[in-house]
Amino acid sequence: MSETRRSFSKSLQSANRRYLGDGAPSRSLRVGFVLLENFSMMTFTAAVDSLVTANLVGHQRAFTHSTFSVGETRVRSDLGIDLQAQGTVNRIEVDRDGRGLDVLIVVGGYRAPLVHTPVLLDKLRTADQNGVILGGLWNGSLALVQAGVMDNRQCALHPDNHALLREKYPNVRLADQTFALDDHRLTSAGPASTLEVMLSFIEHERGRDLARAIREILAADQLSVTDSPASSMLQDDPSLPEALRSLIQLMRSNIEEPLSSEELASCVNLSRRQVERLFQTHLAASPSRYYFELRLTQAHRLLVQTSDSITRVSLACGFVSSSHFSNCFKDFFGESPSVARQRHRASK
Repeated sequence: MSETRRSFSKSLQSANRRYLGDGAPSRSLRVGFVLLENFSMMTFTAAVDSLVTANLVGHQRAFTHSTFSVGETRVRSDLGIDLQAQGTVNRIEVDRDGRGLDVLIVVGGYRAPLVHTPVLLDKLRTADQNGVILGGLWNGSLALVQAGVMDNRQCALHPDNHALLREKYPNVRLADQTFALDDHRLTSAGPASTLEVMLSFIEHERGRDLARAIREILAADQLSVTDSPASSMLQDDPSLPEALRSLIQLMRSNIEEPLSSEELASCVNLSRRQVERLFQTHLAASPSRYYFELRLTQAHRLLVQTSDSITRVSLACGFVSSSHFSNCFKDFFGESPSVARQRHRASK
């Protein structure tokens, strides 16, 4: 784990302790979004979608979120659509006793202001002093920069703002990627990288399994109409070895009739041991466990998006019996397939 990710992980553990008692179940992590005038609706919804999906696939209410404005509570987005914020910046609670926010994120956009009000900057400084994790999306990151809470940290920004950052804020390090996690800070350059930074944030806070499940569900948002449904964000990740990406593609293409470990290894001309080492090194999971989670995630998608019977869903995802499927599903998601389907329908 890199120093950047390690320090970020420590800050999340510190925030988590404010909401966890010894031996108590995890409580909701409270995330607040400050919406700047002309904020990017796509960026905001990418961030919120990741949190909502975490609650959908998790067996507990992992996150809550609230919205705030700098001035009037009615804020106009870049689409010309107004959103009614739940409060104003000066009403944000950032105290230490557990009643305030864990995370405060400023959401910008192409036409959002580049110079920020003293009340917002003061709130960000107070939040920083109280150990709140801070975030900036698109040019919302500039609010953190102007508050002086990004010095000597990496900051991801939309390319249009790179020159401004280099010229006026030499103490802030411009990230060489489109999103960055750096010691209590999460920043992104736009909508696509917002989803990535939120998934990384969720992985550090609630674990790799939940982040992986969310990624599988939201991956469809990045497919074009001509893409194969078997495509996945992990499969397209150029940082992964080509053999591993091929294996993931094979797994996704063979959900209904899963391939054996020997068959998978043979398809990529590797030994079973080499395949196991690939998965363990890059995904921290065995091939069988990853395949199993992939099938369960697909089953969850079918349960909430179709009216197929539970028996039919189980067969479509490679389970030989509906009773075995139900037991596996409940162990993984914390609720039975029928309860998951009912809860999804009730939430509409």
